[in-house]
Amino acid sequence: MIKLRCVRPALLAGLTLLLAACLGTPERSAPPPVATPVQVPEPVRIGLALGGGAAKGFAHIGVIKMLEANGLKPDVVAGTSAGSVVGALYASGMDPFELQQQAFGLDEDRIRDVRLFSGGVLQGRKLQDYVNELVENRPLDRMRIPFAAVATRLETGERAVFVRGNTGQAVRASSSIPGVFEPVAIAGKHYVDGGVTSPVPVDAARGLGADVVVAVDISNRASGSTPTHLLGIVNQSIAIMGSKLGEQELARADVVIRPAVSDIGPADFTRRNTAIMEGERAALAALPQLRARIAAIQRERAEAAAAEAREAARIEALAHCERERPRLHDWLRLADCAGQAAPAR
Repeated sequence: MIKLRCVRPALLAGLTLLLAACLGTPERSAPPPVATPVQVPEPVRIGLALGGGAAKGFAHIGVIKMLEANGLKPDVVAGTSAGSVVGALYASGMDPFELQQQAFGLDEDRIRDVRLFSGGVLQGRKLQDYVNELVENRPLDRMRIPFAAVATRLETGERAVFVRGNTGQAVRASSSIPGVFEPVAIAGKHYVDGGVTSPVPVDAARGLGADVVVAVDISNRASGSTPTHLLGIVNQSIAIMGSKLGEQELARADVVIRPAVSDIGPADFTRRNTAIMEGERAALAALPQLRARIAAIQRERAEAAAAEAREAARIEALAHCERERPRLHDWLRLADCAGQAAPAR
């Protein structure tokens, strides 16, 4: 009789604990430990948007040098005009120092093919061949870093983003400054400089999957004076047309780097070293802002992953209670039997 009297309280105590685990709130109860996979946040993908600016484009090399030196290697690259040249070489696998060597060793005759009365002073075929040679004829879709070259469709004025096909031809189209280079015919359509519609290709970089877009703006501003030569007139005209458009797209970048290269002329290839150094300085100054933006995204992803893990644990705890329901029923029956077997006092 003594044993039966002890059974009922023990069963009721166990039943109370089980009910508390299954019916109590997750915050106040202590459900059984659940093996929940740890959600590792995806790494932040850095996109580099390299803008147009003719000879000022050497500054892009300095920016890339400084980013890589600080462990911030871009995951995707988009380029317009001069930015498409540097971007293509970098995306093909060249490191910043190889880019610098190519810059210092560049012979302008290798990319200059004069062709009058054909829609431009230069044909652009030499530039196309030069780029293809340096990227070892690798097409756009086989770059080591995802890359996009941005041009402008002449017939419609629409932006064109090349991510497949002939790399040199896409770069040539992206770099075909109206009045300087003749338009490039591709598949029955004609293309000119990407700076007409996208001076700094932030949206193209985002379209490649970038989480953080670093925009490098080397575009000209209206100088306040009247240019005296053809290239200067064309360059300033494009600057005026694209300034507002460029501001709108730059506003969608996370970080904007502006190397101090406004005093370098569009055809002044002799100051390539100065441009590279200015790119380094500007990138160095932007590093704290870039790191802060990356850290913010990492925190957001870590918090989201933790919330998902908590929700998964809550769902698993509820599932555990559902699995224990038959066992709970057995406890109730046993408690009832023990109550009936105990003698009345």
